[in-house]
Amino acid sequence: MIIDPRFSQLAAGLIGFSTQLKAGERVLIDAFDVPDAMVIALVRAARARGAHPYVQLHRARITRELSLGAEEAQFAPHADVELLRMQKMDAYIALRGSENIFEASDVPAEKVQMVSRLMKPVLDHRVGKTKWVVLRWPTPAMAQQAGLSTEAFEDFYFKVCTLDYGQLTPGMDALVALMNQTDRVHLTGPGTDLRFSIKGIPACACGGRRNIPDGEVFSCPVKDSVEGHIQYNAPTVYLGASFDHIRLAFKKGKITEATSSNTKRLNEILDSDAGARYIGEFAIAFNPHILEPMRDILFDEKISGSFHFTPGQAYEGHGNGNKSQVHWDMVCIQRPEYGGGEIRFDGKLIRKDGRFVPKALHKLNPEYLLGKAK
Repeated sequence: MIIDPRFSQLAAGLIGFSTQLKAGERVLIDAFDVPDAMVIALVRAARARGAHPYVQLHRARITRELSLGAEEAQFAPHADVELLRMQKMDAYIALRGSENIFEASDVPAEKVQMVSRLMKPVLDHRVGKTKWVVLRWPTPAMAQQAGLSTEAFEDFYFKVCTLDYGQLTPGMDALVALMNQTDRVHLTGPGTDLRFSIKGIPACACGGRRNIPDGEVFSCPVKDSVEGHIQYNAPTVYLGASFDHIRLAFKKGKITEATSSNTKRLNEILDSDAGARYIGEFAIAFNPHILEPMRDILFDEKISGSFHFTPGQAYEGHGNGNKSQVHWDMVCIQRPEYGGGEIRFDGKLIRKDGRFVPKALHKLNPEYLLGKAK
């Protein structure tokens, strides 16, 4: 089969840079509505490094049908099998395409929650014990979300996903060092006045090793330290449902009030378990190619000049110990055209209107990352 050179370039980055596969290692390629040619490109790239590829193919309409009638007696053994397979893997690559982002919108919430609960050990092992990277696949549905033609969106996608992520490293290292020295964080902007501590929680740089596209540094609030309120200005899709204008209020770390364009469903998700109303991640994003939200979180959470503040599960080693089946990255953009905003660490201005202020962080501003710095 003749492979599109862009597919081969992306596969080489995922196998080489992102997961750094070595000879003899096993990698599970999890493909959701992705062209066979891209899966073959990944298989070939893995074998070129002497690794052993394994493939699982998914189709969204079939997954929906299984979920509609899901029963614990069916999914518990399935989860056991999936966990056993994941335990045999050294690496995991997921490519997730979707012809309809709302395919699962009519799956009852209790079914979604049950499946998520049963599959959580698989997710925990994959995140904590394998080298993994997850990315979307460009489809006409994604192009529609982005307001672009299919061809223009594909060009944008491959430009973003094949970025030289190594150039992010100096600026990310400086931001990680600064966050590791920080106690108090203060976020302000239209509808937002939020304070919390990140003291003692190690920050983590994300530069193409886990998600593609990438470009963020994340930490996590001390669990009971969050006080105030936040107004998110990026729309979001979670568990097949759409949400706009999410507003959360906090007291002693817990979400005490939650409203949105879909308030009932929002609160159903936040009531999934005891940890869903606490925050599991705080991240600052800076991918220079991604400027507008498109209801696809792997892109939206990397928007230049944004941050995300995430209800639910915290990451092991970089978290506050919060446990939940929910991990919902909600995004707030602070560039001037979105109303601006500030991030302060221990009273010092770190980012204003989406631009980093300290000299050590200037390498994360768009003009540097795009090679236009003077």
